[in-house]
Amino acid sequence: MNKVEKKSILAQKRHWRVRRKVSGSAERPRLTLFLSNKNINVQCVDDTKGLTLVSLSTISKELKGEKLLPNMAGCTALGAKAGAKIKAAGIEAVVFDKGARSYTGCVKAFADAVRQAGINF
Repeated sequence: MNKVEKKSILAQKRHWRVRRKVSGSAERPRLTLFLSNKNINVQCVDDTKGLTLVSLSTISKELKGEKLLPNMAGCTALGAKAGAKIKAAGIEAVVFDKGARSYTGCVKAFADAVRQAGINF
């Protein structure tokens, strides 16, 4: 097993560990964040019904003209837009699923921007 394979296996284990503890409901859906090298994806998921309530991505039609990169500025801007969209859907509180990432940098910037939009974690 080389170094890259080991990193991906450890990341998958971290993600499973988070998902074992975090589950969304109709009252508090799970807010997921996925950062790739080029894009950012956000979803609000009701795990009891298996429904995606709100989704937003840097490649979605709503943000077509904007160039949001997966860096601090892009995560902050997308967090504010996602918070407004979640608020418009009538959701007041969410459970945050950061995936395999640590709660620093872009993840923290995104979470703070969503909180400033009025969503409770």
